[in-house]
Amino acid sequence: MDYLQGLNYSQQEAVKQTEGPVMIVAGAGSGKTRVITYRVAHLVRKNVDPFNILVLTFTNKAAKEMRERITKVVGAEAKNIWMGTFHSVFAKILRVEAAKIGYPGNFTIYDTDDSKSLLRAILKEQQLDDKLYNANFVYNRISSAKNNLISPAEYLNNEHIQAEDFSSGRGKLGELYQLYAARCFKAGAMDFDDLLFKTNVLLREHPETLYKYQNKFKYLMVDEYQDTNFSQYLIVKKLAAIHENICVVGDDAQSIYAFRGANIQNILNFEKDYPDLKVFKLEQNYRSTQNIVNVANSIIANNKNQLKKTVYSENETGDKIKVVRAFSDNEEGKIVAEAIVQDRSVKGLKYHDFAILYRTNAQSRAMEEALRKLNVPYKIYGGLSFYQRKEIKDLIAYFRLTFNPNDEEAIKRVINYPRRGIGDTSVERIIIAADQHQLTLWEVIADAHKYLDSRTAGAIANFGTLVQSFPVLAKTHTAYDAALHIAQHSGLLKDLHEDKSVEGLSRYENIQELLNGIKEFSEREDIENKGLDIFMQDVALLTNDDNDKNPNADTVSLMTIHSAKGLEFQQVFVVGLEENLFPSQMSLNSRTDLEEERRLFYVAITRAEKKLTLCYATSRYRWGTLTSCEPSRFIDEIDPKYLELDFKQPQKPSGNPFFDDERAAWSGKPSPAKEDTFGKPKPAAMAKTTSILPKAHVPSPGFAASDTSDLQVGMEVEHERFGFGKVISLEGNKPDIKATIFFKELGQKQLLLKFAKLRIV
Repeated sequence: MDYLQGLNYSQQEAVKQTEGPVMIVAGAGSGKTRVITYRVAHLVRKNVDPFNILVLTFTNKAAKEMRERITKVVGAEAKNIWMGTFHSVFAKILRVEAAKIGYPGNFTIYDTDDSKSLLRAILKEQQLDDKLYNANFVYNRISSAKNNLISPAEYLNNEHIQAEDFSSGRGKLGELYQLYAARCFKAGAMDFDDLLFKTNVLLREHPETLYKYQNKFKYLMVDEYQDTNFSQYLIVKKLAAIHENICVVGDDAQSIYAFRGANIQNILNFEKDYPDLKVFKLEQNYRSTQNIVNVANSIIANNKNQLKKTVYSENETGDKIKVVRAFSDNEEGKIVAEAIVQDRSVKGLKYHDFAILYRTNAQSRAMEEALRKLNVPYKIYGGLSFYQRKEIKDLIAYFRLTFNPNDEEAIKRVINYPRRGIGDTSVERIIIAADQHQLTLWEVIADAHKYLDSRTAGAIANFGTLVQSFPVLAKTHTAYDAALHIAQHSGLLKDLHEDKSVEGLSRYENIQELLNGIKEFSEREDIENKGLDIFMQDVALLTNDDNDKNPNADTVSLMTIHSAKGLEFQQVFVVGLEENLFPSQMSLNSRTDLEEERRLFYVAITRAEKKLTLCYATSRYRWGTLTSCEPSRFIDEIDPKYLELDFKQPQKPSGNPFFDDERAAWSGKPSPAKEDTFGKPKPAAMAKTTSILPKAHVPSPGFAASDTSDLQVGMEVEHERFGFGKVISLEGNKPDIKATIFFKELGQKQLLLKFAKLRIV
């Protein structure tokens, strides 16, 4: 029992309670993995046969780590424990039992690409409109049905589902599901979702098999139980039905995967399934400072739907949590990058001690560019680098062709994307003709009717005409206007907009983010040439990949908050904390969705060990329009005593008419109660505290720049982003006059008049 000495009292009690139903509510950083490890080891030490123990996890990494720790305690017997992810464990069972449900034991497991490839073939055979029946959308629809244990026959016979499909113009979805399932079965293949779906079928239709595994797995443990879906829940419940020696471990406050089908009610209602349940709460956080834990607690307290616990830390109090205001997403990136460089130098930290977390993948662009400019090495986790994503590379390939039509790689990439009837055979004919006549691919394309037969020349000539139209516009328009024109007329924007799958929406958002970056470039006041060719030169430098692919390299980690779950870093920056971004706009119409967004914020906060910084921008570009942003309600839900505002609040000097008391003050008191999204009054404690953070400047109606050729010292002016101010001094000669302006909200700034776009008040 010496291995128990390193555990606190609550951990020890949870480990020793091996019989009957147990729920371990494990707060962030509370030593959850250690408790699971020692609980399994304790069972083996009590002479439970390892073959009778089943441990289910959500990642192979977690299973491997647990097995290694258990081996150190109990030795070689650890290899006999049934331990792994849901999918790996039940695939193993299905290999043995497959014949009972009509599959061969050596069935193939299709990955996502295999599944989508099959669906594309079926859609082509059925001659369906690929805009309505996009393979990604159909795949996600089938996946959702399987996770809810809806078979093809049940799907077709469900009036509600059929009505929903027909109302969206996709009445064939049920038939496609049926065809897809039949083709998989004929090929002796299961997709990823089938591994759980077919296990449920096996246990439901073959009681003797269910009984066999109920008696085999006398002790069950499930990690991250809050992330289980209906299919997983049902399997676990069936297997534990005889002995009821089931232990689930999780934290409802970290349930963030509803979009994958996870059901938080599985953990919230666990006691209803097992009235004799014993609950153990792991509430001591060993990871974070007291201030970080207090902030996390103050946030999650706003959720009504939760298992109550009091997480605490006995670590150092630590720094207050910084709240940083930026005036744009690019400035936000600059502030974060500079803070990393400074703290690394002053505190002797490594780059891998820092993480930047964001709500959506598209937000990585500004962060990446800022880090690159300061030569800070970084790595994108849970996704590709922004400029390496397919949709970004596709649009940039069109930009490359605009300025260099002989770029063969760009031609090959986009000549048939979006689809325009130029297949691989046609491309091969272009290559052959170019070789025969000693020409570039572009020269053949530009004179297609001369070098190619009439069957293929038409579509190729049209592509050539399209590309030839782009340089004319690029020479006379700003980078943004040219980029938007190319995105629209190439058909790329339309293609992505019509893909309504989760992946399609993400790709569409990424293109929006690229165009936002180009828009900001087009409006920079420090450069004169704002053409797309200059932007492309900058991008070429930004996307020059580092050849060092060492996975252990010292790099800053960039990732979405969903990807960060389970990780920890000394310093964490949570960026983009603005209404409609985090929380996301789609979450604001439902209390359930808003509570999940709040849990996501809780997860972000609790990744930090020593220092946490929260960032927001007062403006972002959305489809080329500069949009004012409001700080996230989540910032206002934090007890102000734990916060440090990392920007100077303007104070009202005596006799200065430019300051507004209401916007300058920071009382830290909650605002009067407002209505929530359901039309009911909010409690004062949950009301939006608009006085904590200053609002972004909203330009005056009909804002238009004035002629500033006769601007004088003392004049009052308005800037689209910086707000109202007074001209303090003017220096230099026309056309390069610089104006020093004192802005009410920002203080003193120096602007080049010919680029400043000021409105004289």
